[in-house]
Amino acid sequence: MITRDTHAFLNFARGCARDFGPPTARAAFLVAPDGFTLAEQSARDNRYMAEAKAFDSARASQQHRDLHRAFSSTLPTVCFAGNPDTPDALFPNNVFGTAGGRYIVGRMRHEVRQREAARDDIRGFFASVLDYAEIDLSTQEHPCELTGSLVIDRARGLGFCGSSERCDEEGARLMHEAFGLRATLLFDLAPGEYHTNVVLAVLAGRAAIICAEGFAEGEVVDAISALYAPHVARCSRAEHAAFAGNAIALSSDKVWMSAGAGRALSETNRTALKDAGFEVATVELDAIEAAGGSLRCCVGEIF
Repeated sequence: MITRDTHAFLNFARGCARDFGPPTARAAFLVAPDGFTLAEQSARDNRYMAEAKAFDSARASQQHRDLHRAFSSTLPTVCFAGNPDTPDALFPNNVFGTAGGRYIVGRMRHEVRQREAARDDIRGFFASVLDYAEIDLSTQEHPCELTGSLVIDRARGLGFCGSSERCDEEGARLMHEAFGLRATLLFDLAPGEYHTNVVLAVLAGRAAIICAEGFAEGEVVDAISALYAPHVARCSRAEHAAFAGNAIALSSDKVWMSAGAGRALSETNRTALKDAGFEVATVELDAIEAAGGSLRCCVGEIF
């Protein structure tokens, strides 16, 4: 099922058992922020990006190494070299995704990001080292920026896909099929939002963080909240701006977000996550956030 009908989706999703697959990844991969600088093409439709003078490449590299070390305490994490010709490559989850013995290559909207999809080393890692089959969406015309645009409940096989300039409806359908999902809910993001994973996180299939102002329609927020109730953290405008929605569970007991997001997180929402069984873990990423993404954007998941 792939639909914009929130009632039909909710009725179907409530009947889906948590048997689709592992709720969290078995490993993760990163791409170093080598050549970290403003990507002017990406800035056209990413309001979170700072001005060029705010980019600090040395600090971003140090924070990225801190992130790598932190994740390595939770699960195996590999890091690929960056490339000054692809300044957004530190956000690899938009370009490469995995599911059940296959890897998916997304179609990026901007040419500067389309270059990332051609990397032989990352493709070779999945194809030759992990022996994953390839699904290559990068050469078709419909933008589909993978787990930036599509937030996935891996336990139940559900997708939540926000339409924007980074993903159209045909792109959503292609991703739904590539990840083999049971059902995907399509909806519009609020004006100015570019990726769903900035306004929504589904944590190990049993909790959600939602930034309601990032959705064009309140009924979509209500449907997602109803599905994960009572374990829902509803973010304020300040939490949203601090990237609290750009979080990820890499294990069953810990949710990761940037230190800035953690500082902004209300006690009410921290308690909601604790009640769902999650400790909040953070890494300082203010330099990286100048590029318009935060912690979850940095994480490529290996299932």
